[in-house]
Amino acid sequence: MSSTSDCLFCGIVEGRIPSNLIREDERTLAFRDIDPQAPVHVLVIPKKHLSSLDDAAAEDGALLGDLMLTAREVARSEGIAESGFRTVVNTGDEGGQTVGHLHVHVLGGRSMTWPPG
Repeated sequence: MSSTSDCLFCGIVEGRIPSNLIREDERTLAFRDIDPQAPVHVLVIPKKHLSSLDDAAAEDGALLGDLMLTAREVARSEGIAESGFRTVVNTGDEGGQTVGHLHVHVLGGRSMTWPPG
C-alpha cells in the first residue's frame, strides 16, 4: 500500500497533518473520521506503520491487542459501550481499505445492520 513517507496516518502520528484527536498513548492514536458513517466514528491506529492487518507479524501481537483495548476505551469514553458498537478492520482493496496504514474503525450511536457493505 503506502510507505511511511507518504502515509496519511503516519503524517497524523508525526503531527504534520491535523486531526481531531481524542485519545493518545505510547503506541496508539484515536481520532474522529473525517467522513463519519455513524454518529460516533473514530479511527484507532498504531503509531508504528503497518500497511494492513495482513502485514502484521507475530511480534505485533501485543500492539494488535493494544488497538482493541484502545477501541474499547474509545467506546466507553464516547458513551456507546453499553448500547453497543462495531469495530471494523478493512484489509486490502477488496476488503475496502482506503488508507495504507492499519486502522480500526469504532462505530456506534445508531443500530448497525448486517451484513455490512
